[in-house]
Amino acid sequence: MSQGFAPFYDVNRTYEDNYLQGPFGAFAEVLKSDSDADASEQSTQSQPFDQAEEFLGFRVNLPFGIPAGPLLNERFTTAAFRMGFDLAVYKTVRSRAWGCNAFPNVLAVHPRNADGSLVPGSAELDEGVLADTRYELPISISNSFGVPSRDPDEWQPDMQKAIAAAGDGQLLVPSFQGSRVEGMDREAYIADHVTTAHLVAETGAGLMEMNTSCPNEGHNRLLCHDPHLVGEITEAVKNEIGDRPLIVKLAYIPNDTDLEIMVKETVGHGAVQGFSTINTISAKLVDANGNQALPGAGRDRSGVCGNAIRGAGLDMVGRLSAIREKLGLNFAIVGVGGVIRPEDYKAYRETGANAVMSATGAMWDANLAREIKETLR
Repeated sequence: MSQGFAPFYDVNRTYEDNYLQGPFGAFAEVLKSDSDADASEQSTQSQPFDQAEEFLGFRVNLPFGIPAGPLLNERFTTAAFRMGFDLAVYKTVRSRAWGCNAFPNVLAVHPRNADGSLVPGSAELDEGVLADTRYELPISISNSFGVPSRDPDEWQPDMQKAIAAAGDGQLLVPSFQGSRVEGMDREAYIADHVTTAHLVAETGAGLMEMNTSCPNEGHNRLLCHDPHLVGEITEAVKNEIGDRPLIVKLAYIPNDTDLEIMVKETVGHGAVQGFSTINTISAKLVDANGNQALPGAGRDRSGVCGNAIRGAGLDMVGRLSAIREKLGLNFAIVGVGGVIRPEDYKAYRETGANAVMSATGAMWDANLAREIKETLR
């Protein structure tokens, strides 16, 4: 592992091993400190920060955290809170148990560009991007999990515990999505989103995020590519969850007209209060010999996250911010993608993000939230 650092999600272990044994590295150490201290006192404590802000009606010390993905369960989210990440998104849950893609799920990704970036729409994404186990900073990785989920009987009590573990000025954000199964029609697919949102609401969550951008359910088959369906789903979900703010997680949408339609179909109807963007960029991943890098049918492509997608993330945030101003609508924007240094947080805020999150950067630098706060003091 680069620079001898152990990510809190161990990429050399299976998803199941991470779920049962993780987190690792600095996250494991802070949980050990929790257990060594008075747990009842520790659970209500967070690092003080004198620049608290409002985010969707909640006070947060700093609107910075970790998005859906690497925070698999309550132990991961609690460790994130203890390390100063004041927003923690509980990994996407479903209405039913759902398996994970085969191991490995994470590989290091090496784009051709000198700055390590991937450009949406570029030929490289279809020709093949090198992926291997050479983890180097600034880090970019594959995200090929398939949105696994425990059964609600398991994730609901765990989510309740995760919500309770947030300290003062910290916020647990549950992520959920509907599940496509064979023979399911449009109405049933919408209903499954509503069912899952209801299960999340039962945990006492104050807000939630709906994932419409899973990179592992088929290239060019993302839910967020159908803004009218997203509009139908979010209206049904909002009717179920009431006043709780609803955030929609988006992939990169290259066309401004399509993005504006998404905003009008969701925020414009009062169903959505924020967008989180971006998820990943889909790319064909190959090994040094040009062969498929990840094993198994249907895994020739994977979502890529980390340093490679920062430019695309900033672009989406800037365009959403312009649409927000143009339409005179009030909604929050959560900037995600390639945040690996404190200056990346600043860049997203200056581009229009109300909050910022880091998955890959935080995995490799568990102190990232503390480093950002130090630059702002």
